[in-house]
Formats: sequence, C-alpha cells, structure tokens
Amino acid sequence: MYIHELKEWPDLSWNRAKLGDELARVRHLQGRLLGRMEALGFGLREEATLQTLTQDVLKTSEIEGEKLDAELVRSSIARRMGMDVGATSQIDRHVEGIVEAMLDATSKYAEALTEDRLFAWHAALFPTGRSGMREITVGEWRTEASGPMQVVSGPLGRERVHFEAPTHNRLKKEMARFLKWFNTPDGTDPVIKSALAHFWFVTIHPFEDGNGRIARAIADMVLAQSEKSSQRFYSMAAQIQRERKDYYNVLERCQKGALDITVWVEWFLHCLKHAIGSSEKTLEAVLAKAQFWKLHAGASLNERQRTIINRLLDGFEGKLTSSKWAKLTKCSQDTALRDISDLLTREILAKDEAGGRSTSYTLRLPQK
Repeated sequence: MYIHELKEWPDLSWNRAKLGDELARVRHLQGRLLGRMEALGFGLREEATLQTLTQDVLKTSEIEGEKLDAELVRSSIARRMGMDVGATSQIDRHVEGIVEAMLDATSKYAEALTEDRLFAWHAALFPTGRSGMREITVGEWRTEASGPMQVVSGPLGRERVHFEAPTHNRLKKEMARFLKWFNTPDGTDPVIKSALAHFWFVTIHPFEDGNGRIARAIADMVLAQSEKSSQRFYSMAAQIQRERKDYYNVLERCQKGALDITVWVEWFLHCLKHAIGSSEKTLEAVLAKAQFWKLHAGASLNERQRTIINRLLDGFEGKLTSSKWAKLTKCSQDTALRDISDLLTREILAKDEAGGRSTSYTLRLPQK
C-alpha cells in the first residue's frame, strides 16, 4: 500500500523534536549566507544570482536525463534579469520555457500558486507538446489515456520503479487540497514547508511529464519565501543531482511507509545544508571575476577577447583551443590566433604544457 492510499492521507507528520537542531543549523546558514551576499553590493549579487540560476536550470534538467546548452541557459536568464553579459542572440524555445518557469517561481515567490500557474509552467517546459519523440498532454493534468503513472529512475531498459502515483480520476481533488494547503499560512517553518511541498507534489505526480522539475520549482519558491528574497545564491537542484541516488531511495522509502515522513524532511534539510555550503564556490567565482576585471579595467580588448575571457571566468568546459575560439566568436582561425597571441603577450592567457595540434590556453587569474 502506497502512502497516498492510506485513509489519513495527506495528513503528513514529522518529528519536530528530532529535526529541531538541524533546522536551526540550516536557518543559521541561510542567514549567514544572505548577510555575506548583502555586503557584496548589487552588481556582485546579481552575478551570483545569475550563476546560481544557471546551475539550477541545468541541473534540474540533468536529473531528468536532459543536457541543456549552458551558454543558452545563461543568456536566457541574463536577458530576463536585464544584465549585459555579451549574451548570445541564439534562442532555443525549450531552454526559454524552462528558464521562464523557474524564474516565475522564484521572482514571484509571494504570489499564490494556482492551477493556472502550474499549467503555464508545464506548457513552458514542453513548448512543442512533446517529451522527446512522444506526444504528451500539456498544460493540464494527465488523463486516463496516459495510463498508470509510475515514478522511475535509471537508464532505458534498466529503469527502477520507485512508486505509483494516484490515478488520474483523483487528481483534481488531490491538487485542490494541495493548493489550498500551500496557499494557507499555518505556522509551519517555510524550510519545512518546502520539504513537505516537494514530497506532496511528487507523490501526486499530476502531469504526464515534468513533475520532478515542477516539484523542485515549488520547493525553490518556498525557500525564496523563507528568505523573503527572489535572489538565489545556492542551488538545491544541483545538490539533488549530486545526491540523486539517495534522493530516489528516500522518496521510495517514504512512499511505502506511514504518514510520518521525518526521514524525507531530514534528508531534505541535509541536502539544503550542503547546497548552501556549495555556494562558497559561487561566491569565490564571482569575487575572482570582479577582481580580474578590476585588475584589467584599463585594458584595450576587442569584443571577441572579452567574450572568451568571460566564458573562461564563468566556467568554460574543456580546454580552450584556437579552433574553439574561432567557433565561439565566429571568426577565422588566423584572427583567433592573433587574439590569443595578443593575450599571451599581455600575460592574460597562458599556454598549457601540451603543444602542437593540442595546444590549449588557460586564463591567468590574479594571485590571492
């Protein structure tokens, strides 16, 4: 018997005494992080938010086995934030939709969560009406035609079924009850409410696809409420992706037990604590970028050079070669080599040890 089949569902409970110390630690870490970010100033906070949201969108898709183009995601978020980061003009409807849904959840965290809002998020996630090659029901609850909704993980052919969601004929009632609870203040700490909302929504699994991404967006929305800020400085999706195996194991365990989901809330707090801890890397990257451009404020660089340097500062994947430079800046190989040689002379770039056709280059960062 699954948890949603119990007579008392959805009267979820958790051991407040057992979780009290961990909740206090997480709340302390949240406050300390927000205080540090506040001291950075508006520009650096925006840069940190951009980096965090980019990671959030990339990783929430990776959990579902989708790999998005990082530069397209970053450019889409930067445009919506009104930031000039030399963003690419290329538009991908799928990327735009995911970014739009995630930003709506966090930037409008104080607004009510409604059926129409959830439908809009779902439609944004699937702009073509398809999930891969498969046509799905978009912008409304799953139908009888979609069959039993099983929550699975693992590669094709070796999937593991974690639980089965309520039947489609229960969805309208289940979601009405969930939304009423979500929008009604009841004194529950917002961090705990974030964990409950994530679990409850995933249990119902109301859509034919995209439930995990929307559950994580809902959780982020409540975390934004807990901080009273739309700016995001840590990524729960990135941490869940790192702990994906445990994520599915804990979900499965709680789906087949009683209505006490202390184990899930405890895991969620543990994951959130690690996510906040990982924000140190974001902060370091933002400060390193600011320090770099402060050091080279008077440097006369062309647009191609600035574009590539920013890509390197934002976490360039792989090795930078002249051919990649030419491709990314849409210039000839000769022009790429001239740009690179100029930066080598200025000691902004350094040549890596391997030479010949595999010659690659690294950015020289200011010494701490």
